[in-house]
Amino acid sequence: MKSPIKRIRSMLFLSTLITLSACSDMATYSPSQQVNIKLGHGLDTQHPVHLGMEYMADELNRLSSGDMSITIYPNQQLGTERQTLELLQIGSVGMTKVSAAVLENFAPNVKVVSLPYIFESKAHAHRVMDSEIGRDLLKESEQFWLRGLTFYDAGSRSYYATGRQIHSPEDLKGLKIRVQPSVTAMAMVNAMGGSPTPIAWGELYTALQQGVVDGAENNPPSFYFSRHYEVAKYYSLNEHTSVPDVLMISTHLWNSLSSQQQQWLQQAADASAVHQRKLWATSEKEALEAVIQAGVEVIYPDKKPFADAVVNLLDEYQKEPDVYSYIQRIQEKANEE
Repeated sequence: MKSPIKRIRSMLFLSTLITLSACSDMATYSPSQQVNIKLGHGLDTQHPVHLGMEYMADELNRLSSGDMSITIYPNQQLGTERQTLELLQIGSVGMTKVSAAVLENFAPNVKVVSLPYIFESKAHAHRVMDSEIGRDLLKESEQFWLRGLTFYDAGSRSYYATGRQIHSPEDLKGLKIRVQPSVTAMAMVNAMGGSPTPIAWGELYTALQQGVVDGAENNPPSFYFSRHYEVAKYYSLNEHTSVPDVLMISTHLWNSLSSQQQQWLQQAADASAVHQRKLWATSEKEALEAVIQAGVEVIYPDKKPFADAVVNLLDEYQKEPDVYSYIQRIQEKANEE
């Protein structure tokens, strides 16, 4: 629970951003004039997801012949993922990129893509995201003034630790593992024997350095670009989840656009997702090579014990018919070509 001081700081932070941006931004969303969209996110400018969004901005400018543009604010300049989503909800920021794990706090059914080992392979994950299942998930948050445009590949998340190799779930016992603010992520780490500890991404390096947490879990590019490899020297590629990133737009902005502008924007977003997947594959390989060169021990454990530890989590969602329906639809996609 936040302390009163932290709650006040958060409120002041949001108030400042709203005051600075509301008047000017909302004026640019009219379809009768040129549209400049403000997009905020928390990633480094070298990250393949950021590069994918740059590609989208270029593509949108080309498709609209300069009538539509996107200004990108990386590195949490406009706030954390949760804060930028809240700014989208009131229309003060136009677009953002968030992890699906964070989005589930606004659209509970989206938690399905964060479930451990729900995808059997990267090809399976891509088939789901490109199908009607993916399109349905992107619309789950519309009632909360948030619309998904596309999914970005965020690879598979694996554990890294500061002082212990992780070969099996038993090695997680007694370790405080940083997780995203997600009920699903916390349940997974608990099931595997660790102690889940939600910490903001921007605070994690210091938390690892000072021993506030013993480890975390993320994909190779994020592990590398965050420089967490400087303090966490053991990276265990158990690949427990393949949580995608989601490109979001405020419905206040989306509904103010003409049908032609919506088409241009959706087309640019779709093209950027295809481009970003290629960037991701290259970045993932380069990131692993870089952390190994920096002295990180990369471990390739048997994934079965990790999967076995969480197998009951999927069955528990029979109590949530909507989520369980998504689980069944995703599983049916596993064997499609």
